[in-house]
Formats: sequence, C-alpha cells, structure tokens
Amino acid sequence: MKRKLRVAILFGGKSAEHEISLLSAKSIFEAIDKEKYDILLIGISKGGEWILQEGPLVRWPKAITARSPGQRVALVAGKREAHLVTLAGARRMARVVDVVFPVLHGPFGEDGTMQGLLKLADVPFVGAGVTGSALGMDKDVMKRLLRDAGIRTAKFLTLHRSSEAQIGFVEAQRELGLPLFVKPANLGSSVGIAKVKNQSEFERAVRDAFRYDRKILVEECIQGRELECSVLGNDNPIASLPGEIIPQRDFYSYEAKYLDERGALLKIPAELPHEVVKEVQQTAVKTFETLCCEGMARVDFFLRDGLEVVVNEINTIPGFTKISMYPKMWEASGISFTELVDRLIELAIERFAREKRLKTSR
Repeated sequence: MKRKLRVAILFGGKSAEHEISLLSAKSIFEAIDKEKYDILLIGISKGGEWILQEGPLVRWPKAITARSPGQRVALVAGKREAHLVTLAGARRMARVVDVVFPVLHGPFGEDGTMQGLLKLADVPFVGAGVTGSALGMDKDVMKRLLRDAGIRTAKFLTLHRSSEAQIGFVEAQRELGLPLFVKPANLGSSVGIAKVKNQSEFERAVRDAFRYDRKILVEECIQGRELECSVLGNDNPIASLPGEIIPQRDFYSYEAKYLDERGALLKIPAELPHEVVKEVQQTAVKTFETLCCEGMARVDFFLRDGLEVVVNEINTIPGFTKISMYPKMWEASGISFTELVDRLIELAIERFAREKRLKTSR
C-alpha cells in the first residue's frame, strides 16, 4: 500500500501574530484531506521551541508555550528526505516529512527566515520562497518595487529608528495630507497600525509602531473601497474573483480581521463593473510576479473614485481563519477550502521538483 504524503503544518511562531496563526492552522487542519495526507502538527512557541503535537487534540491550543504538551523536535536534512528528530527524552524519533505547510504570519515565518530554513532542510514547502517572502513582508521595499513596475500604490514616507533626522508631523502632513496611517514596515494583520489626525496621535503612533520594527511607514490615507484578490500558482498564477471589505470600525483593524465577526462586512464576490474586476485580477497577478511570489498570496487594494485601482500590500501567508478572505474568495471562484489546500501542496511539490533539476555545483 502506498504511503500517504506526510504534511507538517507549522503554526504559532515568534511574531505578534502568534495567536492568529493558531486559528489559521486550525482551519487548514480541519479542511485538509486526511484520506490523502498524514498530518503532523508542529506548534512553535514565542521563544522558538518546536513542539510536535502527538495523538488526538483534546482542544485546539490558544498559544504554544515551552510547556505545551508534546515532544520538542527539530527538522533536519537527510540524504534523500527531511526528518523530524526529538531533542530530549528516551524515545528517539526520525520521522520523514514530505511537505511543510507553514502558517506563520509575520516575522520569523512569513519574512523569508523560515523559508530559508526549509530550503536548507531540502524539503518542499507551501507558499513563496525566500525572496518573495522577504519582499512581501517589507512594505517599504515592496512599495518601491511596485512603484518602479508602474503599479499604483499609496504615497509614503519611511522612518528609521537609527536616523537622527526623523520626519516630523508637519512634514508628513505636507507630503501626505490628513488623516494618514503609521505602520511597522515588517508586520501584518494590522498589528501596530494607527490612523492619525493630529500631532499628538502621530507621535503616539510612531512610538507604538517602533515597538514592533526598526523601520516604519507613514502613508497617505486613500479614500475608497477596500478590495482584495487571491492569487494561486507558480509560473502561471491565476487570480480569484475580488472581494470587498466594508469596515464597521474606523479601519480594517486586527480585531475586525480576526476576532469580531461583525467588525467588517464582507462581499464576496465584490459588486464591480466587469472592467474593474479584470483590472484588479490583472494587477494582482502582476504584483505577485513583480515581487517574485509563488504558491499563494492575497493582494489588497483600494478603489479610488470608483475606477482607480491602487495596491495597498501583498500577504504571502494570508489568513486562513473561518472569516479570512483568501479561502473565501477561492470558494466564490469555484475552489473549495479542501481543494485549495490540496492545490497548494501540489504547487509546493512541483516547485521543489523543478528546483532539484537545477545545478548547484560545477
């Protein structure tokens, strides 16, 4: 009997988006075809420990800690395949891992660091590679590349903690107008983001954003509809039908995205003219390719004045919770959650096989 592919779902992690990662992983675990795949659940604590959950889950954890039940493990490269090995205890384990599905939002998971580790371990993994992940996470570099590619994006200024001459409120207002947004350059899920209307709010927002990153963005506020579009594929990516988010708060905050099902109204598919749908889809794919992405990504837009499509950002490991837009837009486009997970795993294996054919020495 042919052995089922063993898929390791990695979740948790060291970022401020740890708890959201657990919710996303839960949805993926519930959706994945267990007749086709053997599932390993590996939670990563905020301290960086890898803990293999063995046996059936009594309840899904709300956070991973060093004391979480399970075995501490590490992923190591073998001659032909990657293995999980135990780090302590009498019982040793060397379990083959065929594919890794990282569901690690934010730094230390979505920014290329985990992708580099998985490449060194010589194991297929779902989602963008090192370059696409790093570019997608750094909003400053991302926006500069999009701008150079002729893709419309919001005007912005970049502040560095190490710089002696920081941009002040007066200069930011003159360049970008009011209100404006302050956000960490390398974080997602609206963590550390603030919408500001005056100097005191600006100074408070800058201090808060610098708690999460050494580089932050000050960005113009674009008045318009908030749209999103899912992208799937490697060499020939495709785009889903767009969806629309109608925030019920001041903006689409962390709470509205993940915790409050009434924090935003979701229209999937969005009610848009055919030509706007096409432009959103084409721009989503162009953004995906410009930023060297593979596997999956969600591209977020503003629609200004009903016609002008402006890219806000890309997410290379988008949310997979029950109210997340990425799987919902594919469902509206005819791909179920289970089929989506299956396709993502197939894309990971396809890319791995393609890269294995490349020469690595003379």
